[in-house]
Formats: sequence, C-alpha cells, structure tokens
Amino acid sequence: MHKGFVMSEPDMKQVVPVEEMRGDCEEDTTLLKEMLEQATNYLKSHKWCPEIEEKYFGFGVGGIVAVFLFKFNKKIEGTDDFLWVVVGDLPLAYFVVDSANNPKEALEAYCELMEDWVAAVTNGTSLDEVYPVNVPPTSEYAKMLSSRICFIREEIIPEYGKSY
Repeated sequence: MHKGFVMSEPDMKQVVPVEEMRGDCEEDTTLLKEMLEQATNYLKSHKWCPEIEEKYFGFGVGGIVAVFLFKFNKKIEGTDDFLWVVVGDLPLAYFVVDSANNPKEALEAYCELMEDWVAAVTNGTSLDEVYPVNVPPTSEYAKMLSSRICFIREEIIPEYGKSY
C-alpha cells in the first residue's frame, strides 16, 4: 500500500465492469456472481449507502474470496464515492479506496484489517480500535480467521494478475 499517499480514485484499468466478470470456469463465474450479490446486499444494508451507480470486479476465486469496487451516485456523507468490498468464506468488509489503489492492494488491506482484529482478540485487548468483525471475539474464531488470512496471503494474493 501507499503509506502516507492518498489516492482519490482507484486504478480503473485493474477492474472490469461486473457484466464482463468471468471465472476460470462456469461454476467459478456462478460463484462470483453470487458473491457480487452478497457484497451488494451487504453495502445496501447500511443506512448511509447511497444508490450504487457502478459495480466492478477486481479479483477473486469463486466461493473463497472476491474483491469488488462500488461507485456511488453521490459521495457518502460528503467524503467517498467509491468503496472496496471483500467477500467470501470470511467476514465481509468494506473500506475506502484511499487504503488501496487496486484489487491486490484492497485484498492486502483487508488482510491487515482482519489481522488487527485477530491480534486484539488473541491478546485480549480492546476491539474499539479495530475493524468490527461480525463474529464473537473468541480464540476459536480468531484462529479460523487467521488461517484464512494466511491462505489468502500465501495462495490467493500471489495469483493476482496472472490471468490478465
């Protein structure tokens, strides 16, 4: 990520409109479409969510993890008009594009957010300063999430860009 460097918009050359989203096979594409629906519903469940104007696919493996970029018809409370959403067999999360310029950086930012939560749970420290994760803060959940993040870092992130 670009520490101390703020990006106002993501690199649109590294995403595709969701209408062009294709997995490695028909089943993968179907799973990615289901994940897009889950990500869309997740954003719309928040009261602050403006109308979604455009949806983009960044990167993903059906049923495991996917990165989507959403553009809104207006800025959220006057600040951001784009958000990344990470969805999959792990906690959903959204965050601003200032944290990540492209899908790979978005997935890396996601891993960092979840690692902060795991560390807080493991160390028994306050969760007030970490991204909220919608599971009980137990060591069991922390271990499961840590395992998934490790898998993403070792197996998924290194694959970014290889199919383009």
